[in-house]
Amino acid sequence: MHTIRLKIHDKAYKDFMSIISKFSTDEIEIIHETEKFLRDKAALLDELSEMKEGKAKYHTLDELENSLEETIKKHENNL
Repeated sequence: MHTIRLKIHDKAYKDFMSIISKFSTDEIEIIHETEKFLRDKAALLDELSEMKEGKAKYHTLDELENSLEETIKKHENNL
């Protein structure tokens, strides 16, 4: 699978969309770069950078399980 990013002039947009709409969503998926998409992308790039720089903090499954158990116990009494 390939991903490409295109910048399409307003004059050509309608024709372009007409052409690619002939393909199924299994063949071509349009990914709109909304503000949320761009925020999520930036956050993921920051996390990737931390991983590459060795600044990321990793947890074992046991640590995760213990943390979840503590959180559940803390909130059980609030129900």
